[in-house]
Amino acid sequence: MFRGDWMVGSKQGIIPLAELLPGDKAKVVALSGEGLVRRRLLDLGIVPQTVVEAVRRSPIGDPVAYRVRGTLIGLRKEDAMKIMVEPLRNKEEDK
Repeated sequence: MFRGDWMVGSKQGIIPLAELLPGDKAKVVALSGEGLVRRRLLDLGIVPQTVVEAVRRSPIGDPVAYRVRGTLIGLRKEDAMKIMVEPLRNKEEDK
């Protein structure tokens, strides 16, 4: 399945950040998007190799709170779909 320029659901396990469930952690692999949205994500510290944790969803499901570098930020699904991540297993989270 393809979404934008990224292959989703591949054997490599790369998924959009928006698909993480609360409590799940993942490592940022890449950002898509352009202009101000991309710049905002980079300014928030969402850069490749950063570990991100989905913390909680709002009652209607959007936005979602994520922990990035010790800070809690809210992202709408539209923006979170532009962040490709690799979900982490427990052993990988300790690194």
